[in-house]
Amino acid sequence: MAATRLAKMKDIAWNDLALFAAVTRAGTLAGATRETGVSQATLSRRMTALEAQTGRRLFCHGKDGYRPTADGRALLAIAERMETAAAEVKGWQAEVGPARVRISAGTWTAQDLADHVSEFWSPKSPWIPEFLECNNPMDIARREVDIGIRNRRPDQPWLAAQRTGQVEYAAFARDARVTGWIGASDDAAATRSAKWVRTHHANEIVTTANTPRIALSLAEAGIGRVILPLFAAATRPHLVQIGDVIDELTSETWLVSHHEGRFEPHIRAALNDLARFLSHQGRSP
Repeated sequence: MAATRLAKMKDIAWNDLALFAAVTRAGTLAGATRETGVSQATLSRRMTALEAQTGRRLFCHGKDGYRPTADGRALLAIAERMETAAAEVKGWQAEVGPARVRISAGTWTAQDLADHVSEFWSPKSPWIPEFLECNNPMDIARREVDIGIRNRRPDQPWLAAQRTGQVEYAAFARDARVTGWIGASDDAAATRSAKWVRTHHANEIVTTANTPRIALSLAEAGIGRVILPLFAAATRPHLVQIGDVIDELTSETWLVSHHEGRFEPHIRAALNDLARFLSHQGRSP
């Protein structure tokens, strides 16, 4: 019997069951209106439709208001269990908190985002950032990440992109007397700056490093010169700029996401927050 009733209920909208429970508990349309905010006329119409849909008489209509029949009491018990389940789901959502958004960026942009996270995100935001430092693009189509910050516009049709500015690069060293260069080791990511050093100063490379951070530490120790984006060098008081901005390394900054995923509320919020931050002062991987 219970299984049959549940089978008949499968097409009943949850909102109708919630209104039914409110009317049954209140015993009157006026009381249910105070609880739900739904007009008496609408409640009356929905209860009539619910009885027609279930094929059961759910109320004893008369001077006693909306007193439930035996079928009505049975349905109320089911509806109240669903209310309990809905409350548990709501509590679970509160425990889980905002959705996480995975963001990939090159070394210096990832570091910059982490250093200034409070400028574009707070614990009250509807999303939580997860940073992945990576100097090679990660697969957004397969959702390895939700958002990528890249130095050129993608050409894949399933990716959406928003330009947020451009970044300039220059050489930096402990002081102008340092003449050697720090290159990238063979197992390092082939970044544009690493290629530029190897192309223009291969014979002047005094040592190599497999990560930009190690190269930076070597430069701060006075071992050699290193290429840095201007925004990253601005936080390194022990380094001085050597020469002019290297025009051929100047790059754009693009926020990249899946063309469908960008409409998900948490990703949309993250894109908007990151765009405001990155547009304020151009940054790039």
